[in-house]
Amino acid sequence: MNTTNRQIILGTMDFGTRVDPDRAFAILDSFVAGGGVWLDTANCYSFWTDPRGIGGASERLIGSWLRARPGKRDAVRIATKVRQNPLVPHSWPESAEGLSARAIRAGVKESLGRLGVDHVDLLWAHAEDRTVPLEETVGAFGELVTEGVALRVGAANHAAWRVAHARSLARERGVEPWTALQLRYSLVQPRPLTSVPEAGHRMLAAEDLDLARSEGLSVWSYSSLLWGSYVRADKPIPEAYDHPGTARVLAVLEEIAGELSATANQVVLAWLMRQGIDPIVGASQVGQIEQALAARHVRLTDEHLARFAEAR
Repeated sequence: MNTTNRQIILGTMDFGTRVDPDRAFAILDSFVAGGGVWLDTANCYSFWTDPRGIGGASERLIGSWLRARPGKRDAVRIATKVRQNPLVPHSWPESAEGLSARAIRAGVKESLGRLGVDHVDLLWAHAEDRTVPLEETVGAFGELVTEGVALRVGAANHAAWRVAHARSLARERGVEPWTALQLRYSLVQPRPLTSVPEAGHRMLAAEDLDLARSEGLSVWSYSSLLWGSYVRADKPIPEAYDHPGTARVLAVLEEIAGELSATANQVVLAWLMRQGIDPIVGASQVGQIEQALAARHVRLTDEHLARFAEAR
């Protein structure tokens, strides 16, 4: 896993629902103007806040932005996901889309239509679907790469052993394997053996990084800034993270941010990038994405990393 030239990924989960089109367009414009490249979305975003009870709003908004900005398709790379979109409005997880070959193809076709593009640069399997043989899922993803519908494929919220097995199956079938992982990760970590309340989230573990480094896989992290908890008094650190190690890490974070004249968020993002991880950052205001992009210029030394490691 390459630990240099890491990128900030723009998370667009709330675009078209909590973030209205005017603000979303301004954030997208600012992101691209600041040198940002990757947009991360999903076909299920965000069914839980959309009055219609289904996903698609985020992809539609990106598609509208691309139509309003001729030539910008060449300036950005688009990652979207299949799996989880309710097939029946307001019925999740009962009607959640799965990972059968038929479901994958149907989901991708609809995503391309909403985005107004002929391919995506990275297609994720959003979550596991153990009701479908892994061979079938792997084959469908690989065929989409062969057809040029997706340039790369990856696995989000999957166990490391499932990814490794899937990659072996892809090699046996002679199709493109998953080459990217997306998992939840940040500087502070929940208490050991504690489940986070967000349904479907899977935490990045040491075995995931081990797999990525040994196989040369990309790693993207989500919930990288814990919804503003590092910098906002009105957004306390989630209860699952309440343990002595968190308090020690936050104290070191405050010290290092002061030493580097950076925000706590920027130091967290810089720390993730030093681990070889591309952090996904959601934004509801232009200033938030501008500050996030500036994290690319925050230089953490080995001594800084050692202080964080000791605090944990």
